[in-house]
Amino acid sequence: MSRLARTIHGKMSRLLGVLLLIAGANSMYAPNSAVIDLDPISFDKLVLNSDHIWVVEFYAPWCGHCKQLLPEYDKAATALKGVVKVGAVNADEHKSLGGKYGVRGFPTIKIFGLDKKPEDYNGPRSAAGIVDAALNAASQKVRRALSGKTSGGESKSKDPKDVIELTDENFDKTVLNSEDMWLVEFYAPWCGHCKNLAPEWAAAATELKGKVKLGALDATVNTLKASKYEIKGYPTIKFFAPGKKDADSMQDYDGGRTSGDIVNWALEKLAENIPAPEVVQITSEQKLRAACEDKPICVVSVLPHILDCQSDCRNGYLKTLTSLGEKYKKKMWGWVWAEASAQPNIEDALEIGGFGYPALAAVNIKKMKYSLLKGSFSYDGINEFLRDLSYGRGGTAPLKGAQLPVIIETTPWDGKDAEPPQEEDIDLSDVNLDEKDEL
Repeated sequence: MSRLARTIHGKMSRLLGVLLLIAGANSMYAPNSAVIDLDPISFDKLVLNSDHIWVVEFYAPWCGHCKQLLPEYDKAATALKGVVKVGAVNADEHKSLGGKYGVRGFPTIKIFGLDKKPEDYNGPRSAAGIVDAALNAASQKVRRALSGKTSGGESKSKDPKDVIELTDENFDKTVLNSEDMWLVEFYAPWCGHCKNLAPEWAAAATELKGKVKLGALDATVNTLKASKYEIKGYPTIKFFAPGKKDADSMQDYDGGRTSGDIVNWALEKLAENIPAPEVVQITSEQKLRAACEDKPICVVSVLPHILDCQSDCRNGYLKTLTSLGEKYKKKMWGWVWAEASAQPNIEDALEIGGFGYPALAAVNIKKMKYSLLKGSFSYDGINEFLRDLSYGRGGTAPLKGAQLPVIIETTPWDGKDAEPPQEEDIDLSDVNLDEKDEL
């Protein structure tokens, strides 16, 4: 190699080194780490447009919890190498990417598995916990493939009969008079785009069976409904929200045309229209099980006795819990409450009584674990507690006894104030004077 070539080679090597240092300056993970550094461009290419399962951490370099997670996350990435991809996004630098996926705290870990729809990881911040969640996502993907479904959600066992045929005559009774959520396709038999959509529509109808109903109406024959909903092109898809409807209860569908697009759009709309959960009083084991048994988390509150906190006071607490139930309704949590001392076994299992009333705990009945609110029993205090819990923060403890506490049958609160105990009047008519003096 000539002197000139060696000089150029040396300068290029130094320049490359500087560029690598600059590129890695904002990454918390070392260049030789198994954790792949991601930015908005590489994220789309590597994560969204690949067939791999991805575990992605959204972090900020200044975040203390992120620094504590680093060695465990690094260890998980090394263990999953060749099986599941592990990446990290500096969300402090790439705020748009963090915002796109609803990242509000650090670190936030999401798993991009089936259909590339991210799921929050709320497990322990350990290598073993992250590995278990990643392998579970990979297992789900494999099982879906074995069942004949593609990663896009299309089922080979799609049944065109799952699409309900609609007409001018049955439309109001079938769609508008039902409590179900509907997606309705207005089509023309000669339309090429409608023919292309037909198998995707059928696949989505099968996938959404039992959750969302899909219908199809020939707009060239059923002109009354086509005119009513101003159908000017084919296919046109309209959305009818769940619950009570009228003739104008309709919105335009603005999603994609694959079965996966249709399913994901419908499920997101379904989640938006989920009613706020009822905050149920624990008056029996049946009430508790119905509200909490199949829920990922049950929020249990113990409110002051009615003598210590009359109806206005109690309703204020219940209003706070109802508002938070609305905020977190997509989490599908259960919400229950009991009066102080009415369910002593619950208080004992959650070690609640020592903190006074009101008190609150989040319970995972399946795992028999709970986390206790140690901040203020207020909207902001409970919200911060539940938000941290949803991000996998905060400590948990095993439920005392490792089983559902024995529930005492009680009478539901009637919504009224409590009557203070009446003092008994003493009849002195038969008491002699001397005895009266003694009294």
